[in-house]
Amino acid sequence: MAQLSLRIDFEPSGSAFGPGMAELLERVDKMGSIRQAAASMEMSYRKAWLLLKGMQQTFGGAILVTETGGAAGGGAQLTELGHRLIKSYRTIQAKATRATEDEVKLLSELVRDSAPPKRRVAPKGP
Repeated sequence: MAQLSLRIDFEPSGSAFGPGMAELLERVDKMGSIRQAAASMEMSYRKAWLLLKGMQQTFGGAILVTETGGAAGGGAQLTELGHRLIKSYRTIQAKATRATEDEVKLLSELVRDSAPPKRRVAPKGP
């Protein structure tokens, strides 16, 4: 089965927003932790932090608020902007998927069963 993957490139900045960034935001929202979200995606904390920092620069505002560790362990919560990014991206993705459903199905039927995978697929998880 084929699945449409959508990345939005912003010009002239060269910034982008795609499925990995949306998933990272969703997991931070669900888990309340950048570290846990990153680990669940088999991503380093540093890479996750840099992606989140880059998103904040791209969209000109805080996408999450963090609380440093300690006895309570700290945590992270999405801001309204963070929630808007996820909602907008998922809406665009759903509309694009519906609009291209027939063509994606046709292409999928043309793929040989023995075709080698071209990229590693991120594990599905919590």
